[in-house]
Amino acid sequence: MRQIFEAELQQVGEDLTEMSRLVESAITRAGTALLEADLQLAQEVIASDKTIDAIEDSLDERCVHLLAQQAPVATDLRVVVSALRMSASLERMGDLARHVAQVARGRYPAQAIVPEARDTFAKMHDAAVRVAQRTTKLLATRDLTVAEALERDDDIIDELHQETFNTLLAPGWQGTVQEAVDVTLVGRYYERFGDHGVSVARRVTFLVTGDFPEE
Repeated sequence: MRQIFEAELQQVGEDLTEMSRLVESAITRAGTALLEADLQLAQEVIASDKTIDAIEDSLDERCVHLLAQQAPVATDLRVVVSALRMSASLERMGDLARHVAQVARGRYPAQAIVPEARDTFAKMHDAAVRVAQRTTKLLATRDLTVAEALERDDDIIDELHQETFNTLLAPGWQGTVQEAVDVTLVGRYYERFGDHGVSVARRVTFLVTGDFPEE
């Protein structure tokens, strides 16, 4: 029974890593679609989000089964409960990548981001991709130095998010209402993407150390 339980826990970990790989691909393609007005990429991201959702459903069902049938305690319980929380964060990261792609699709063939904010969003996108890449690596390795680097990337996203407001409030802003809405929404999507990555990082830290990191 113990061997079966450990095998199931291993499968849960592999599913989380696979979810993260899909999220990494989604945010990478969504940002490219946004910055280059690539309709095909945007459509691919939107369609692929169903795969992330399906993995979350399967993983959550397996975790509930483990809780009900195995009644895990101590470290094992921590692993199962953390997996439920992390799958929810990863699913939400996939949703946020989809939201970015939907903005890109909605403005096609025009670019959704005005020239004044393009450099800020390019940097925000790069930082979000690093968050996704580090999330995948962290889930595979549980290397806490990766968790620390991920949080630094999230800080960069937060700073860039503030820059988007500076752009909108600048005296020379001449964008339309729709352009202002797009800048606001996409900036928020990236900011929340980073936050969910941090949530996963802190759950992994909790698994490794037994202590939940302070803010």
